[in-house]
Amino acid sequence: MLIDTTLREGAQLFGTYFNRETKERIISGLLALGTNEMELGWVGQEGLKELVEWARPIKGETALSVWSPCRGADIRKAAALGVDRVNIGVPVSDLHIENRLGTDREGLLERLARSVLTAGILGIRYISVGLEDASRADEAFALAAARLAQDMGASRIRLADSVGVLTPARMMGLAATFRRHLDIDLAVHCHDDFGMATANALTALQAGADYADCSILGIGERSGIAATEELATYLTLKEDNHDDTYQTDGIRDLCNFVSHAAGVPIPRTKAVAGKDIFACESGIHVHAMGKSPDLFEPYNPDTIGANRIVAVGGKSGRRAVAGALEEHDIAHDEADLPTIVDAVRRLSHKLERPLTTMELVSLTKAH
Repeated sequence: MLIDTTLREGAQLFGTYFNRETKERIISGLLALGTNEMELGWVGQEGLKELVEWARPIKGETALSVWSPCRGADIRKAAALGVDRVNIGVPVSDLHIENRLGTDREGLLERLARSVLTAGILGIRYISVGLEDASRADEAFALAAARLAQDMGASRIRLADSVGVLTPARMMGLAATFRRHLDIDLAVHCHDDFGMATANALTALQAGADYADCSILGIGERSGIAATEELATYLTLKEDNHDDTYQTDGIRDLCNFVSHAAGVPIPRTKAVAGKDIFACESGIHVHAMGKSPDLFEPYNPDTIGANRIVAVGGKSGRRAVAGALEEHDIAHDEADLPTIVDAVRRLSHKLERPLTTMELVSLTKAH
């Protein structure tokens, strides 16, 4: 189950500012996707209360949440927003406890217990406690903090790999350990500093975590976090027990919108979102796909609103060129095919790209 935090973690991306209209369009897109939970922002963020009020009537079964520091005053503000869930962040590594909070482990636990109790007294029904920098914390202490939060009434523990240092193997062990010792929901928040956020998030879900944080295009602090479009597509199309609650046919449109709004260009080979992920020019692949597309495609392009692109160029062989000529009803003499193939390759190398249909027609007529 996915917690999309494009409007909280994603909005923290350097130089990115979402206006109200943009936020509403992102929320609408995430609702269409079927996101389980949306983290709409952080306590104190300008316009957050109004955004929550706008989203509440249309949210359906999607839970609305906000992030709050581990402070009573902020938790009281969060309780007044009328969201379904409040995510309280608290660091558990000694590095953060000492240098950021200026306290010790005992002081941290006292603050945590007091904050969770305050949230419960204020009527927050679902209290999520995010253990920040859990990947660099003493595991026994982090687990003790999680158990304390559970005893005080927390509904969920969220483990944060705040600087993206975990590998899938280490995440598997960490998530399994916490799952084994907790009776409440477990979530993960995986950063992408070494390019493993989506893999770590998926691994945690497979190891027993109930939720994983993600954002559209993985945008967020520094290198960002796990990508919503990658997790939703995998869970829907490739997981053995896939979660068919995610409607992925509009995911690429949402990615393109966020790309423009956040100023983050989408690489043409970006998983799920890239424009050329179903484009093929290589002779062997083109020939094989003519027989059966699933030989070289992990899923049908239609399921994510994409199009298959097959072109001929400098990497194409005789069968690929012949297939393209047949597909586009381009008349040619079979004896001229070798010459046409050579001409296709030469022109493609000259242009440094595959040929368009019109270029293929013109070239064939010339031979």
